[in-house]
Amino acid sequence: MEALNDIVLFLGDRLWTWAVLPVVVLLGVYFTVRSGVVQFRLIPEMFRTLTNRTPTDADGRPQSVSAFQAFTISAASRVGVGNIAGVGTAIAIGGPGAVFWMWTMAFIGGASSFIESTLGQLFKVRDADGFRGGPAYYMQHGLKARWMGIVFAVILIVCFPFAFSSLQANTISATVSSSFGGDVGWIPWVVGIALAVLTGLVIFGGVRRIAHVTQAVVPSMALLYLLVGLVIVALNIEQLPAVFASIYTQAFGFNEVVGAALGTIIMTGVKRGMFSNEAGLGSAPNAGASAAVTHPVKQGLVQTLGVYFDTFLVCTITAFIILVATPDLAGAERGIMLTQAAIVNSLGEWSNVLLSIIIFLLAFSSILGNYYYGESNIEFITTRRSVLTTYRSLAVVAIFVGSIASADLIWNTADGVMGIMALVNLIAIALLSGVAFRLLRDFLDQRRAGLDPVFTRERMPDVTGIQCWEDELSVTGPIPVQRRR
Repeated sequence: MEALNDIVLFLGDRLWTWAVLPVVVLLGVYFTVRSGVVQFRLIPEMFRTLTNRTPTDADGRPQSVSAFQAFTISAASRVGVGNIAGVGTAIAIGGPGAVFWMWTMAFIGGASSFIESTLGQLFKVRDADGFRGGPAYYMQHGLKARWMGIVFAVILIVCFPFAFSSLQANTISATVSSSFGGDVGWIPWVVGIALAVLTGLVIFGGVRRIAHVTQAVVPSMALLYLLVGLVIVALNIEQLPAVFASIYTQAFGFNEVVGAALGTIIMTGVKRGMFSNEAGLGSAPNAGASAAVTHPVKQGLVQTLGVYFDTFLVCTITAFIILVATPDLAGAERGIMLTQAAIVNSLGEWSNVLLSIIIFLLAFSSILGNYYYGESNIEFITTRRSVLTTYRSLAVVAIFVGSIASADLIWNTADGVMGIMALVNLIAIALLSGVAFRLLRDFLDQRRAGLDPVFTRERMPDVTGIQCWEDELSVTGPIPVQRRR
């Protein structure tokens, strides 16, 4: 097993160093410049759009999940162990400087997230539950390359509902075991069975049940974790200036306390940041496409806000928890153990139970979000109910297996698969980015005219492959949207 882990780690590092990182950075900078720094200048619009009215059908029911519910589905996937275990791993390997590169990639990646989620909305399709879409769909309908969509769909299914969800389950298992005093052999099995049962109860109910669960869980668990972090920072407030100084000075390889070279610091921050906020990865558009909104750009903006919510709030509070409570990182454990030790050192042993609850909420919501991404892509490949049922069963089994598997092998496998998936998606959105920029101009033109933007495909008649957006009535619903602000 150790030899296999070494091989996976070696191949994954080469992929990220020579392929993924250059493409992620160059395209992120290109999208930032071409969009006029959309991820910054339209931040007020992101919050406004989050609470927009959801268009209804002829019976007065929502056409699909709301913009906020789609936000929580994507946030459920984003806000998971990457924010706690992933940040702990990044700091243990790359030192405080890795946090700077996570912040940097979140800002650059915000533009990529906007492009991919806007395209996901434009090329979405209708299904029994409302809408579905994502990279596989804009590859087929936008690029006329179904083969590329199938390749992406298969990679995503391996990556999210299996590898990433196994990782979430593994972190829950490790946290609960640690709370009981260490290596208690039966705990991972019990945790695995309980998680598998809970996951099955939700996912066999479809996307609307997933949306309702994540809508309730994500805000509460994020608030709870942020409150814990603020308390710990307040208890160690005298360390805060030194923490900020270490993040910025060590980002460029000066005075590294963990012996990390500059390349390691940057690579660790980028990989852990991308695993956490998923900007440009091709995952969030699957959630964004499920929303019923009146203009594709609206959900592009909402999903960009999700990147900031994940990195600048949740990941940052994790970094502060670790760095204010553990100023000396020499010999520090990686992953969840580092974060857990920092919390216990600040709050006492009782906080082990509190962290177990937080980890469960974070990781379980991520499992649900990951599952939905896989379902959307299963339905892209085939609509046979037997295949969907088999997929749901395998997704539940993966949760159980992840609870008892090796964490290092799962992390390294997830990194490698994520890199391949990101490359496929980034190529697609680079080729289709001109369409997204036109949509942004259309949105801004309507805003300047004092309108609540509504898009129909007749506004871009030269763009083929658009399956929805037939006319204003189908977009806004039978109850007219008040278009004047």
